[in-house]
Amino acid sequence: MTELPIVIVPVGADDDALDACLGALEAGTRPGTRVWLADDARIGPRGYAIVERWMAGTALQADYTRRQRAIGEVAHLDEVLAACGDADVAVLAPDAVPTPGWLGRLAGSLRADGAIATATPWCNAGEVAAWPRVGEISPLPDEPLRIARAAAAMPSACPELPAAVGHAVLIRGSARIKAGGLDTTSYGSWYAALIDLSLRLAGLGWRNVLCDTAFVGRAGEGAPFDGDMERLAVRWPDWHPRLAGFLMRDPLRESRERLAALLAEVGPPDPQRDLFWDEDDAAGTDADDGRSARMAPPKAGEGS
Repeated sequence: MTELPIVIVPVGADDDALDACLGALEAGTRPGTRVWLADDARIGPRGYAIVERWMAGTALQADYTRRQRAIGEVAHLDEVLAACGDADVAVLAPDAVPTPGWLGRLAGSLRADGAIATATPWCNAGEVAAWPRVGEISPLPDEPLRIARAAAAMPSACPELPAAVGHAVLIRGSARIKAGGLDTTSYGSWYAALIDLSLRLAGLGWRNVLCDTAFVGRAGEGAPFDGDMERLAVRWPDWHPRLAGFLMRDPLRESRERLAALLAEVGPPDPQRDLFWDEDDAAGTDADDGRSARMAPPKAGEGS
């Protein structure tokens, strides 16, 4: 069975959103998947209790680390990514709601094309990857399993995106290392740092694509910090015109319409099949397979 990428959740201060994210992550991800909950000294007592309870019951191979002092969103995430070496890593927003099979399908995109550096799934609040309307925030899907099954039926075309989007993104580790990681000095937000990383990857010949067979929900879009977009515009003068052109041309319109049509056709679940896993995500359920969940001591650089 193919090992899935590491999932990084940079946990935030919204306790209710974190609780929903962890519940969906558990329900929609293959047991034994490596998950790192990385805390830049942000969550409070209630959030810690949520993490502790989830860690005690999860079937995922989960770690939680907390810095004693915050160093900032981008610096912390770059530190976590660097600790993962050249492994492929999926960064999941702490208010995201992944649907069943999301990670296996993202991983399938990277396996299918060695030139892909980042793969971003559909999202109801995904900007250029938004569904059902580009650039708009729509309500979370009422039935995550139905939208997951509809997305799984899509042809895996992996169309180009201007940049990856922060609700969920799978990053090829070798490509990230060649690009030099995140720019921790220019940007305060993951939102802007991810755009910058995507553009540097594209400049090196890599692709940033939509994984059109996966869907991850989110209550709202990410946002830049003050000054981030101005710094992006200085470094990448064509970014804003390129983004505007993509939104106006809407090259993913037919793909979004096809996903809507497939969703309308999805029938009731097959009781004879575990619909939480596609073939790439097929899960063993042996309780003695070495899975563990632990409140881990800080990794290198995480404890100070």
